Order: sequence, then structure tokens, then C-alpha cells
Amino acid sequence: MINKVLVIAAAGSSSRMGLGKKKEYLPLKKGTVLSESVRAFIEASDFSEVIVSIPKNGEKEAKAALLADTEITSLLKNTTLTFTEGGATRQESVFKALCKIKNKNSIVLIHDGARPFVSKKIIQDVISKTQEFGAAVPAIQPVDTQKEIATDRTISRHLVRKNLGAVQTPQGFLLEPLIKCHKAAFQKKLEFTDDTEVWDAFPNFTGGKKVHIVEGSEKNKKITFIQDISKETKMVRIGIGTDLHRLVEGRKFILGGVEIPSEKGELGHSDGDVLLHAISDSLLGASGMGDIGSYFPSENPKWKNADSAELLKKIWADIKSAGWTLGNLDCVVETEKPKLLPWREKIISSISCILETTSEKIFVKAKTNEKQDAVGEGNAIKAYCVCLLEKTE
Repeated sequence: MINKVLVIAAAGSSSRMGLGKKKEYLPLKKGTVLSESVRAFIEASDFSEVIVSIPKNGEKEAKAALLADTEITSLLKNTTLTFTEGGATRQESVFKALCKIKNKNSIVLIHDGARPFVSKKIIQDVISKTQEFGAAVPAIQPVDTQKEIATDRTISRHLVRKNLGAVQTPQGFLLEPLIKCHKAAFQKKLEFTDDTEVWDAFPNFTGGKKVHIVEGSEKNKKITFIQDISKETKMVRIGIGTDLHRLVEGRKFILGGVEIPSEKGELGHSDGDVLLHAISDSLLGASGMGDIGSYFPSENPKWKNADSAELLKKIWADIKSAGWTLGNLDCVVETEKPKLLPWREKIISSISCILETTSEKIFVKAKTNEKQDAVGEGNAIKAYCVCLLEKTE
């Protein structure tokens, strides 16, 4: 497997943001713009080194911004992390970072520290095509018709839009020839707009290998102004869950993780907590991650008499890891007895504790079935739950 190194370009001043603070250090999702930019790569592939190009004397601030996401340290446990001082230009900053790479027999991905919305697919496509062709870059076709403008402010050439691409990062290269190209550009005092131009300027070092284009995305934008963060969109999903259990003598009556005195209790493979089971299915349905039966099959003896609160904690941990947050839960319990109103606040508190959220996001209502069907006759209990989940895209 070829060695992979990530270089993050974050040595600029962010003056266009007008905030007096580097855009890479602004809060975003679980951490900052910088931590999200790095996280995207280490979740998409294995990198032996991550090198972050930063302003002079800026390591303390950059490190704090990167580690603002508390999960970054564990994600980087098999990766060498280095902060290196940038130069007067992006080109110089990248060259200095490239020279820090220990294993020269590598491919390197160079990415803007202020481009945190890059997808796993783009990263993996760039890696694949870099291995195949020696250099690769994501690009999107311009929406507007493009023209080349002369110095007298007239159109000098009409460009064919289908043959044009607005390039993004990460830009991937074989490391050794790229370093030679950068060194030659430095010695000749040549300035280029990006690393693909540096690569193409010295075909004698690259063996004439051309930069291969992979499909980019409009979402893979570079943050330049504060509104580039505020325009971030949210995905909202609704899920519904329901469950029913027989009520029998000799079993505990447990609802929402709370044991309630009762002549009968739920009959089930686990502890029979019908409310937590309905909540579990609603959350799994909204996140598209299955159902409680696929998570904890009833035929598996491991889950016999299992604590439904612990099962829900496991489900919720997986859903949170997928990037979802809870909007709210609205639950209905159908039971003839015991009466649940005296226990409602304790049940809500229990559920909010399990889901590590506030009680304001949880509501539980109780209904009787007016002596009708198995529930109304006191032989069963049924629960419904509707949830709303949110996820930043």
C-alpha cells in the first residue's frame, strides 16, 4: 500500500473575513473549520503524516483549533502530526511543508485548511487517480459562460464552457517529482496560482504526466467570507417507532428506564421496556440505520433480560457518531394501569439522561383504551414515538 501524506495549507491571514481571526479557527460542527478539514481526510483513508502549514509563532493557536474536536486525538493515533511555519505566499508555504515529509516515496494530498466540506468520495477519487496517473485534482464545470479579457477590457477569446473546470482541493501528486518542481520554481523565482500549475511547468521532472481531473462538488467550497459558514444546510429526518408487549404477573413493569410498582409487568426477550423500544426504532428509522430487531436479534441469548436503557445508549452512540443530533421526541403510551401521570417527570428525566439531552426535548403522554382490546383489558401495553433528527450537510 502506497504511503499517503496530507498537507493542510492554513498559513494565510484571513483578512477578507474581516473578523480579526483566522477563518480556519472559527467554530464548526464538532470543533473548528480546521479540525473538520483534517477530520474529513483521516476518516476517508489512512495517512502516515499530517502536516499543517501555519503563520509564524502560531502553533499554540493552531493546535488548540485542531484539537477543539475532542475526537481528533484518537483519530490521529497512528498518524504523525506536524505544524510548520508557512512562507510569504501559499506556494512557498506548501513547498516548506513538502520538505518536512519524512517518507519521500509517498503521494501527497494538498488541501485548503478553509475547505471543510470536502466529501469522502472526492478524497478517495483523488487518491485513486493520483496513484494511477501521478497527479489528480477535483474540478467542477463553471455555471456561467467564461470569457478571456484583454488588458483593454474587451473580450479577447470566447472559451468553451464544457472544456473548462474550476479546480478545488485536495490536489494529489507523487511527492518526489512535485518537490523537484517546487524547488525549480523557487530557484527560478516563478510564481504560480496552485500546485497543478507548478507540476505542469516542469514536465522534465514529472515525466510529462498530466494532471487527471476527478469530479468535484459545489459543496466543496472554500470559506472566504463569514456567510460561507452560515449558508451551511441541515438535513432533517422524522422517524416513527411503535412496540407492544403482553402484561403478565411475575415480571417487573419498566417504562422509560423507570421501574413502576404494578401487579403485572412486560413480557419480552429483554426487560420489555416498551417505551424505550419504540424510541429506539424511531431513532433508527430517522437515521436510516435499521431497527431494534436487527441491532439486537431476539434469537440471540445474549440479549435475554437485557437492560433496554443500555441498548438505547448503544444505538444513540452510533447515531451520534453518524453526525445526527436530536431535535425532539414525542411519545404516547397506551396502558390501562398503572396510572403514569405521577411517574411522567421521572420517566422524561430518565430518557433525557439516556440520550444525554435536556428534558425539554422529551415529552411522554399516557392514554387508556377505554377498556377496549388487549390494552384496555389490562393485558398489554403499547407505545409510540415520533422523533426529529438533524444533521449538518
